[in-house]
Amino acid sequence: MSAAPGCRALLLIGAVGVGKTTTIDAIGDELAERGVPGAVIDLDAIRRGWPSPPGDRFNTAIELANLSDVARNYREAGAQVLVGAGVIEERRRRDRYEEAMGAPLTVVRLTGPRELVRSRLRRRHELDAGMLAWHLERFDELTTILDAAGVEDLTVPIAEDPRATARAVLSAAALPTD
Repeated sequence: MSAAPGCRALLLIGAVGVGKTTTIDAIGDELAERGVPGAVIDLDAIRRGWPSPPGDRFNTAIELANLSDVARNYREAGAQVLVGAGVIEERRRRDRYEEAMGAPLTVVRLTGPRELVRSRLRRRHELDAGMLAWHLERFDELTTILDAAGVEDLTVPIAEDPRATARAVLSAAALPTD
């Protein structure tokens, strides 16, 4: 692992609609305001390609390859905190994400009340009934998978305000504040 001295990595996981991407953006804002060099990495964005190869439904192989390169670039540019959002469905895959980040990894699972998250999904996909149905089903499926996998080091319940969730994650993970 070629981590910059003192570099830490944080990966937010959780079911669809729980606010992972919104929270990493808020964490990035918090860290920037505190003068902590870092970077935010949306794993959904770096794995978005099609078609998915057989046996890799969610493009995990390309996600890890891209994460390794992107994280290395940010570390070399001086990032002290790398913050990602995505999903790890199996505990045995956790080490691969830490290796790709190139820094000690803390995995934080965001959780929220089922009806709150389903309400968010309904708003997000109100114009696409097919996507709404898939996301509602995937929320329940992924919640069950994550409950069984136990990948996370910490669990943080979402707050209504993304900045409050971000501060709760930073505090729980004991990440630098300045």
